Amino acid sequence: MRLLVKQLLLLSLLGTLVSSCATHSGYISPCTTNPDGDYKDLTTIIRKAECFSGNAILEKPVTAGIQNLPLPARTPVVAIYKFEDLTGQRKSRDGIADFSSAMTQAPEAYLIRALKSSGFFKVVERKGLDHLTKERQLIRSTRERFDEKDKQLPLLYAGIIIEGGIVDYNTNVLTGGAGARYLGIGTSKQYREDTVVVSMRLVSVSTGEILLDILTSKAILSVGVSNDFFRFSTDNDLIEFESGNSMNEPKFIALQAAIETSVTELVKRGQEKGYWKYYLGD
Repeated sequence: MRLLVKQLLLLSLLGTLVSSCATHSGYISPCTTNPDGDYKDLTTIIRKAECFSGNAILEKPVTAGIQNLPLPARTPVVAIYKFEDLTGQRKSRDGIADFSSAMTQAPEAYLIRALKSSGFFKVVERKGLDHLTKERQLIRSTRERFDEKDKQLPLLYAGIIIEGGIVDYNTNVLTGGAGARYLGIGTSKQYREDTVVVSMRLVSVSTGEILLDILTSKAILSVGVSNDFFRFSTDNDLIEFESGNSMNEPKFIALQAAIETSVTELVKRGQEKGYWKYYLGD
């Protein structure tokens, strides 16, 4: 009888574990945008972490501000030559030398995406300008060989250059947690907050003047949840059960949110200073 009770109890615990794992692995995040605001309490922190625990295809911007920008009266043409990780920081691992960078080495991809998503700017290719020039030369030489007229359109030139990059990355800016235990049943939650800082400059091609300078920071959240249970059976056998998971906000989401916030602020300040105007209709 006692053996049957033990088996039933173990099966029940195993079923709970499998159910918990299945629920977590099959969870699809409802978040298509990055929640704004500060991490002021544990409940908010855990909810924001759960917001990013599922899979997502980044078809849309992650901030609401960049999706609601007005159209320009005349679309500014911008170029991006360098927008890099300037922190030089490496991934931190206890007792291990890790030479992998803490942040992405291609942040210009997120900047180009943000500029295109805003619908406010026309972005010209400069990162792969050598490839573009070689391809145009190949087209020109091929047409000349077959006595065809070269009808290539001239390359667009930009009146504005956007420069900057990731200038700071801080870990363990905020840490904490909470837990409780009663009669062998316990649960605990821990959280950690990192920050990433993005700098963005708007430079005039005609004068070289820095027209605008934007500095944006974004929090990166990590939350760990654990549960445990132990109980002595009637014949002094110890039954113990543990489960847990961690939820980390992806760094690329935080980086994209910081860049999109910078682009949104760039558009607003540029309009206030008269560098461009909003389209007000006919």
